[in-house]
Amino acid sequence: MILRTGQRVVFIGDSITDCGRRDVAAPYGDGYVSLVRALVDARHPEAELQWVNRGVSGDTVRRLAARWADDAIGQHPDWLSVMVGINDIWRRYDGWPDDAVGIDEYERTLRDLLRQAVDATGCRLILGDPFFIEPDRGDPQRADTDRYAAVVAALAAEFDAVHVPTQAAFDRVLAVSPAKRWADDRVHPHLPGHAVLADAFLTALGVTAAP
Repeated sequence: MILRTGQRVVFIGDSITDCGRRDVAAPYGDGYVSLVRALVDARHPEAELQWVNRGVSGDTVRRLAARWADDAIGQHPDWLSVMVGINDIWRRYDGWPDDAVGIDEYERTLRDLLRQAVDATGCRLILGDPFFIEPDRGDPQRADTDRYAAVVAALAAEFDAVHVPTQAAFDRVLAVSPAKRWADDRVHPHLPGHAVLADAFLTALGVTAAP
């Protein structure tokens, strides 16, 4: 495992990260963040890691930028996990086009936020792709999501970050099961869908099953 004893791991993003962490499921939410925390702690109790969830439902990179100083840099992470972009794309398709974020602005804003965090805290980065739980790559929203995910993969290489290929994780299960099994709206996963995400994060972090 690449996480080290006593380190502080901060997750930030949209509703997929939030998952009720500000109310009914405080403080970690009831999604992939909670699963990652629970499994890492169970498998590496000696590590005594600190976990922080700063996901907020509805966030795009624009909204993330408005709270970055407090919710990312101000949390003093050793590791900062960022997964954002679904709303940047989805708003173009769900009736809120003015809130959609074009790919050039997305890349420019995300790069700037990551640079701010690394320069201010010296943290390492974990970057999760935006995803769309749709197997048809010709679907317009899926095609857009693949383009934005390619931006994240490139930024991961640029920043020497841990890259979490979440779309690939869903593509694996979609090859043998319908999208409805994982999410009603192809965006917000059921608990098994969050387990797909958690598995992808654990693999990227080098967290293996207990012997």
